[in-house]
Amino acid sequence: MSCEPEPRVTLPVDADLEIGVVAKALGNPVRVRILRLLLARETCYCGQIVEELPLAQATVSQHLKILKDAGLVRGEIEGPRVCYCANRERLRQLAALVGELADTEAPIPLEVA
Repeated sequence: MSCEPEPRVTLPVDADLEIGVVAKALGNPVRVRILRLLLARETCYCGQIVEELPLAQATVSQHLKILKDAGLVRGEIEGPRVCYCANRERLRQLAALVGELADTEAPIPLEVA
């Protein structure tokens, strides 16, 4: 699999929700490490990731699923294996969303239920 560039993604309507989804996925240091491995290699099979981490294959697969559900990782089936790659466009989108947070001029009051 070659991880071809994704089409440009526009910023979502609900930026707060998007930041929350991605932040939750990156809230585990193992998932951050997996993402770094994928960014360094461009593409990778689950077994190759398992070789880099002191975790069982099933655990790595679960982490990959969470990253994939957040749109940070893409996977393509190649025979009996799945080839994964980082979704760089999604990371750029996240950077833009966080940048918008930094540019917010006035705090938005939160309603507490």
